[in-house]
Amino acid sequence: MITFIVAIALLILGYLVYGKFIEKIFGPTDSRKTPAYENSDGVDYVPMNKHKNALIQLLNIAGTGPIFGPIMGALFGPVAFIWIVLGSIFAGAVHDYLTGMISIRNRGAHIPELAGRFLGAVSKHVVNIFALLLLLLVGTVFVTTPASLLAILLNGKVAIWILITVIFIYYFLSTILPIDKIIGRFYPIFGAVLLLGSLGVGVSLLFSDYKIPELTLENMHPANLPVFPILFFTITCGALSGFHATQSPIISRTVKKESEGRYVFYGMMIAEAVIAMIWAAAAMSLLDGQTLSEFINTGTPSAVVNEVSMTLLGAVGGTIAVLGAIVLPITSGDTAFRAARSIIADYLKIDQKRVAKRLAIAIPLFAISALLTQIDFNILWRYFSSANQATAAIALWIATMYLFVKGKNYFVSLIPALFISYMVLVYILSEKIGFNLDLNVSFIVAIPLMIILVVMFLIKGNSNKKHKIKTDIAVD
Repeated sequence: MITFIVAIALLILGYLVYGKFIEKIFGPTDSRKTPAYENSDGVDYVPMNKHKNALIQLLNIAGTGPIFGPIMGALFGPVAFIWIVLGSIFAGAVHDYLTGMISIRNRGAHIPELAGRFLGAVSKHVVNIFALLLLLLVGTVFVTTPASLLAILLNGKVAIWILITVIFIYYFLSTILPIDKIIGRFYPIFGAVLLLGSLGVGVSLLFSDYKIPELTLENMHPANLPVFPILFFTITCGALSGFHATQSPIISRTVKKESEGRYVFYGMMIAEAVIAMIWAAAAMSLLDGQTLSEFINTGTPSAVVNEVSMTLLGAVGGTIAVLGAIVLPITSGDTAFRAARSIIADYLKIDQKRVAKRLAIAIPLFAISALLTQIDFNILWRYFSSANQATAAIALWIATMYLFVKGKNYFVSLIPALFISYMVLVYILSEKIGFNLDLNVSFIVAIPLMIILVVMFLIKGNSNKKHKIKTDIAVD
C-alpha cells in the first residue's frame, strides 16, 4: 500500500513541479490568438472553456489503455508502477503537452503536418500512414472492447454484434457532427461516470482486506516475458502513448488561451496515470499472476474489469465502475475516427464545413474498421501497441526538433525520445510480428540504428536552423 500511495503522491507532485518546468520552457503567450478563434468554423474549431476541454482531452486520450494496459501490465508485478509514474511524468505528459501546444502554435495542425514541417516532406507521408493506421486500429479496438464489457454486464442478453452496431452508429455521428453537438454535451456525463467508478475502485481497494503489493523488480509474468521491452508496449496510455499525439490537436482547436495548456494537456495525462495506477493495483491485489493470466486469455481484460469491480464494489457500485470502463473506449473511439477524418481532410486539403465532404471521408473509414472487427482482439492489440509507441517516438522527435530550432532546452523531450525509440527498435527486431531476432541480439543491433537516427536528427536540425524555418505560424 505504501508503494501505491507514494506513487499517487509523486504523480500529483509531477504535475505541480515538473509540469510547471515544462510550461516555462515552452513559454505560453496569452496575447496570441488561438486556432479556436483564428480558424473558427463551427465544426472543428470551436472555443470551449478549459474544464470542458480538459475533460474531453482526458476521455479522448484514455480509451481502454489506462485500464486494459495496466491490467495486462500487472502480470509483470509492481515494476509496472515505476513505468506508470516515471513514464507519465517525464515522457507521456511532456509528449502530450508539447504536441498540443505546438499544434496550437501551428493553427491546430495534426501530427503528419507537423512532421512535414519539422522533420521533412518524406516524414509527412510516412507519419500520415502511421497515424491513420493507428487511428483505425484504435477505433476498431475501442468498438470491440466496450461491446465485450457490455455483453458481460448484460449477461449476454444482447448479441454482441448488436452492441457493436450501436457503438458504430454513435461513432459515426460523433465523427461528422460539430464537436460541441455530441462530444461537448455528453462528455461531462461520461466523465462523471468514469471518475466515480475509478475512484470507487481505488478507495475500496485501500480500505479492503486485499493487500496492494509493494515495489519489487521480480518479473511475475507466468509466461516469463521480458520486462524490457514488452512492458512499455503493454502499458501505453497510462504512461506514454502516441495515440495522444493524434488526439491533442483536436483540443488544440478548441482551447481559448495558451496558458490553459498545462492543465488541459499535461494535467490530463497525469490524471490518466492515476487511473492506470488504480487498475494495475487492483489487478495485482485481487488476482495472482496465473489467475490473472487465465482471466485475460479466456475473456480479454474485460473479464478482469468485471471481476475487480463486482468484488470491491458489489452489484450497484461494480456496475457503475464497469460503465466507467465502458465510457473510456467509447470516448476515445469516437475521437479516433474524428481525428482520422480530420487528418485525411488536412492532407488532401478537403474543406470540412459541408456535411457531404465529411461523409465522403468518414464512410470508407468505417467500412474498413468494420472489416477489422473480424480480427482476434489480442492480434489487434499487439499491432496497436507497436504502432502506438512508434507514433509516440515520432511525436517526441517532432517536439525535440521544435525546441532545438527555437534554442530552448530540448533535452526534456530528447531523453524520452531516445528511450522509446530504442525500445521500439528492439521490439520490432525481436518480436514475431517484426524480424524475430534473439532479444539479446536485438538490443545490440538497435544501438547503431539509434546512432544513425541521432545523426540524422542533428543534420536536419542544423539545416532547419540554417534556413530559419518557422516554428510558429504567425496569427494576428
